[in-house]
Amino acid sequence: QVQLVESGGGLVQPGGSLRLSCAASGITFKLYGMGWYRQAPGKQRERVAVITSGGITNYSDSVKGRFTISRDNAKNTVYLQMNSLKPEDTAVYYCKAGGLGVDYWGKGTLVTVSS
Repeated sequence: QVQLVESGGGLVQPGGSLRLSCAASGITFKLYGMGWYRQAPGKQRERVAVITSGGITNYSDSVKGRFTISRDNAKNTVYLQMNSLKPEDTAVYYCKAGGLGVDYWGKGTLVTVSS
């Protein structure tokens, strides 16, 4: 059974930092591209950052220079380091594993940026 479990969300003040983690099980992690997506209230889910199985990264313009995605294949975990957080970063953040013709999603972790 495939499981993606996100953690690390919470309440943070504007300008602060958080690091999200997504632990994967039930897949050969190193073969999958991994991504972070987010969905704010009343908005569609959007892609935030992705990292290929080979370690190539890509970011949305809204987070470029502030967020960093990374992966640890030994720990079957993908991370999202979020710095200089803004209120508009408030959303539920989801982890996705994609590859071999299928996608898997986690249940999400809530990030709230507010003073």
